[in-house]
Amino acid sequence: MSLLRILSFVASASLAVAQITSETHTIVFDNRCGFGTPILKAQNGATLSTGGQFTVLGPLIGITAFLQTGSCGGNGEGCTMVATTLQNPPSPSLVSTTSIWLIQPHAFSVTSGFGYFNGCDGLGADCTNANCPTAFHSPGDTQVEVNCAANNVNLAITFCL
Repeated sequence: MSLLRILSFVASASLAVAQITSETHTIVFDNRCGFGTPILKAQNGATLSTGGQFTVLGPLIGITAFLQTGSCGGNGEGCTMVATTLQNPPSPSLVSTTSIWLIQPHAFSVTSGFGYFNGCDGLGADCTNANCPTAFHSPGDTQVEVNCAANNVNLAITFCL
């Protein structure tokens, strides 16, 4: 076999392995409200999406989402917020986690929910009123976090369930 064929084979095999082991996560929105714009924000405040599917190669750390109805602040203040970190678990204590936030300055605005897919299917939470037990109302409400230990898990966020 020629050196060129060997190098080509090695390069192809390396690419195939990289594609198999690459971490990737996607967030999709389902806005059933008939109004408003879904907003996805990075930890640094940058807008990642205004309703379109968002996919990243690598982990998503400290991401927030809300439905901008015109009455929300630039970071979702005054509205229901979904917070998430999607990452392949390097250890059992570092998993993907998602939750609904109603801690001030956030407040109930529209029914909201989320669910994992492509791993941990069926896990998620819905918030249908200001007193929903599935949302953070104070920082100590950690029991409302929904964790997922699957690699390459994705998240669907729905407004107006």
